[in-house]
Amino acid sequence: LMGYANPMTIRGPEWFAAECAKAGVDGVICVDIPPEEDAELGPDLRSAGISLIRLATPTTDAKRLPTVLKDTSGFLYYVSVAGITGKQQAALGSIEEAVARLKAATELPIAVGFGVRTPEQASAIAKVADGVVVGSALVELVGKHGADAAGPVREATRALADAVHSAR
Repeated sequence: LMGYANPMTIRGPEWFAAECAKAGVDGVICVDIPPEEDAELGPDLRSAGISLIRLATPTTDAKRLPTVLKDTSGFLYYVSVAGITGKQQAALGSIEEAVARLKAATELPIAVGFGVRTPEQASAIAKVADGVVVGSALVELVGKHGADAAGPVREATRALADAVHSAR
């Protein structure tokens, strides 16, 4: 589950973690709480058996990385580009270098996202990362097709999954 702090904490982090557990959520990414400020949310998620997944970016340097990794569980999400999700894609070479640097610092799986839109992009990233995250491309299909989005989203998801599996 990926979202922002306000809806996650407005009723209290314990309530949020309990609701996530009831819904079968495995992991939470809270994009606007830095590691230094998650003292409320993190412990309740861990107590509920839910992974707290953190983000690393191209600007996460060696000094900052241990702070990002502390108490991170499930996987580390590498945001491959700076900017708005879904609008651009990083060069594969820079992604490969970043994933190698992150893998040297943690045993957690590394998933790469932001700017991944096509099966070809997903396949290329799957060759260097443990996981591929596609969001905006699927959200756009929902926006385009509305109530009839299930079919197009299923087809796109199948094509992306096939591309990732064939890359392994």
